[in-house]
Amino acid sequence: MPALVLLGAQWGDEGKGKATDLLGGSVDYVVRYQGGNNAGHTVVVGDQKYALHLLPSGILSPGCTPVIGNGVVVDPAVLLSELSGLNERGVDTSKLLVSGNAHLITPYHTTVDKVTERFLGKRKIGTTGRGIGPTYADKINRVGIRVQDLYDESILIQKVEAALDFKNQILAKLYNRRAIEADKIVEELLGYAEQIKPFVADTTLILNNAIDEGKVVLFEGGQGTLLDVDHGTYPFVTSSNPTAGGACTGAGVGPTKINRVIGILKAYTTRVGAGPFPTELFDKDGEALRTIGGERGVTTGRDRRCGWFDAVIARYATRVNGLTDFFLTKLDVLTGWEQIPVCVAYEIDGKRVEELPYSQSDFHHAKPVYEMLPGWSEDISKAKTFSDLPKNAQAYVKALEEMSGAPISAIGVGPGRTETIEINSFLS
Repeated sequence: MPALVLLGAQWGDEGKGKATDLLGGSVDYVVRYQGGNNAGHTVVVGDQKYALHLLPSGILSPGCTPVIGNGVVVDPAVLLSELSGLNERGVDTSKLLVSGNAHLITPYHTTVDKVTERFLGKRKIGTTGRGIGPTYADKINRVGIRVQDLYDESILIQKVEAALDFKNQILAKLYNRRAIEADKIVEELLGYAEQIKPFVADTTLILNNAIDEGKVVLFEGGQGTLLDVDHGTYPFVTSSNPTAGGACTGAGVGPTKINRVIGILKAYTTRVGAGPFPTELFDKDGEALRTIGGERGVTTGRDRRCGWFDAVIARYATRVNGLTDFFLTKLDVLTGWEQIPVCVAYEIDGKRVEELPYSQSDFHHAKPVYEMLPGWSEDISKAKTFSDLPKNAQAYVKALEEMSGAPISAIGVGPGRTETIEINSFLS
């Protein structure tokens, strides 16, 4: 049985939650391997809509064990709030596992995040202000707080004091903010300890054993390929690795155990936050995509920037992730356009470029080269097979598949759990 990675092939918000949820009934474990509560998933089950921020989408699938891996940064207040909200709606959350090695987002991380963005002014990155970046920075600087530290008070005190020694100097002298009291932070964190304790586990051991036993494990990335701190549009990126390699380090599973890597693509392109976006639209088409597609961030609440499909980015995602399949989402949103532009290359300094430029400056100045594809007007939300789609919609999907470099194995034709066309099984 396979171990699969499922990740965003654009700038995030591609519909990973729908794809994960679709597989959830056949999957034994769903694992978040990076990011934090800056990554939102919307999952529609029947007439119920669920907005998940930190929890793996598999938590909505009975029989599936949701896992928060060591590569995730966890805000304990958000975790408990999200669990409480699901419990109130009748969702069983008792099977959740949280890695003892995952790092904790503390109040001082969110404070530093917000004041830093404010200080940067026009040069701001466009973070969510939820403390994600500062928490990862502390992890790399080896002054981070891990989940397991909640259960050794003396170590927790030492680590919080060490982290605040430097941060309080910065807050007071650079940002003119009051120093944060270590004892108050420790008291707050200890207040979460017993509530979280039933979920804490050695998730690396559990997941490796599960794969060895032939169980199906799905690794779910937050954000998207172009937001990867190493492979994305740096510095307008997240602080972790949403790409496929991040699943190995963020869950403690070796690459030889992963069978398939599935990239989630929207039938057009969106982005939240600052940074270059070659196909971005500032006209009525952009507004139509935003309105019809409901393009508002689940976690951020911000309107998403919208543009036409970018095949250059799709090819790049195929390459850096080793994608074996694509799940194409929101094809229904494009219904009604007479012609649909698709970006097949860029023009940079008068030259045609077919691959993503490694230079940030070149990408910033890239102009899209479009190919026009015929649109369709028929309602496709009831389509159950590929042949049910209008001929022009079929041609659009086939063109995107050829341009992107990996087979499209499933197509989303609406927001609901059942509004999906499965062409090839991800679990075969």
